[in-house]
Parts: sequence; structure tokens; C-alpha cells
Amino acid sequence: MNTSTTPNFIPSTDELSTLERDLRFHPATTEQPTTLTPEQISAFNRDGYLAGIRIFDEEEIISIRRYFDELLARTLAAGGDSYSISTAHLRYGRVYDILTDARIVARIKDLLGENLIAWGSHFFCKMPGDGKRVSWHQDASYWPLTPSMAMTAWLAIDAATSENACMRYIPGSHHLGHLTYTLSENDEGNVLNQTVLGAETLGEPVNVELRAGEISIHSDLLLHGSEANQSSKRRCGLTLRYCPAIVRAGLGWNAKGIVVSGRDESGHWANPPRPEIE
Repeated sequence: MNTSTTPNFIPSTDELSTLERDLRFHPATTEQPTTLTPEQISAFNRDGYLAGIRIFDEEEIISIRRYFDELLARTLAAGGDSYSISTAHLRYGRVYDILTDARIVARIKDLLGENLIAWGSHFFCKMPGDGKRVSWHQDASYWPLTPSMAMTAWLAIDAATSENACMRYIPGSHHLGHLTYTLSENDEGNVLNQTVLGAETLGEPVNVELRAGEISIHSDLLLHGSEANQSSKRRCGLTLRYCPAIVRAGLGWNAKGIVVSGRDESGHWANPPRPEIE
């Protein structure tokens, strides 16, 4: 079990600098969506995100929460922390099942097209009063992917509210291109290692409150982050990452990718099987 908090999911700046990447927003072009509405697709292209999409009913999300509680207990016992469980779909069959769930995939397909890859899964669990924030950042800054067409479905395992440090987005910031960031590797209060300074001058932040079992979906170029959880309530979310099959992955990240719809005609993505361990 990987108990590291960062190396498994954050390449170094030097590694990323060796890659040529197209870091421009590519809008969704689906003309006949099957699950989302045309208005939702237009809103995603305009704002860079959608929110409040119900996926799992109460019974289902309670079961998922119980599963995560057990997984977190095992992780803590092995020396990890509440942010340690990354690329979880390659190790745990239950996470693989959530990542490939047809209800989530259907909505992502309406934004990214028929040939779809699911490649990432990472629990971001803010324990009560844990004091760690996620500074303003763009996901594309961390990922060795090109072109910049990936997106995240953020599943609320616990209810995410302003009180317990829900996600915050800056609508429309995905249209600004790839933004300059500073490294904050020595900042123990920041879960990640990058910060886009002055982000709030680029737009009015919105708090993305979600009920347990709902997802939000955001572009890899959208500025987002979250404050420290100073409340007595846990806030756990599972990030589920997707991209079209035409996206190329460097640094061996193609090994993470599962074909969840259509085809990967180039065979670039490894398409690993479901893990046997639950």
C-alpha cells in the first residue's frame, strides 16, 4: 500500500517541463447528449463546471461511506494519512467499480465523447479540524497529459458544506489558459504543492456544496481549491478523473487508464483489469 501523500500523484516540475503539452480549453461539442441537457453542456463550457448531480441514492452512499471508513482505517494503521489513498482503482476493486459506474460515465461521455478513458481516483478526506487547505490551482498543472481535455467528477462521500470546507471554484477561469503558479512544497498547511497567487482577482469564487452521493464535474483548467476544515464534521470526497482516448499520457501515466466507453484505437492506454482486492 502506498502511504505517501504526494509522490504517487504529483510529478515534479522538472519532469513535466520535458513534455510538450497543449494546455488550452477544448469545449464540449456533443450535439445530442443522452444524459446531460444541452443547457448543462453550455453551462460547463461557459463556467468550467457542473454541480449537484445526483448519482448514488442514500443507501448506496452509506455503503460507500462504510467502505471508505474501513479503507481509511487500514491506511492509517499502515502509516498513511487521510490524503494517502491515490490511484486507488488500480488496487481496490470497489473503487474501480465507482470509477467505471455507468451513471457517472454517461455524464462524462456527454462532455468528452464516446471514446472515453477513466484514469484517476484519489480520496481527499479532510478530517475534523485537520487544518489543511488545498490552495488555488489548476489540475492540468500537475498532469502529464495532452491535449488538456481531462476532467474530474468529485463525488461527495460525506456532505460537503461551507462549514466543513467544500470545494470552491472560480467560474470561467478555465478560459484564461494555463496560469503561472508558485511552488509551496514546504507549506505543511497545503495538501498540494502549487499555489496560483491572486486567484480571487480573476473571478468571484463560489462554494460548491454537495449532498452525499452527488458529484460536481470540473475542467482540468478551472481554478479551484478548498479551505481548511475547522469544523467538527469530516469532509471526504473521491476524485474520479477522465479524458478522451485521444489524449496522450507521459511519464507512464497511460498505465492507469481504463477504457470505459467506445475504443482506444491506438492502444495507448493500458486498460488494466479490475483488482481482486476489495
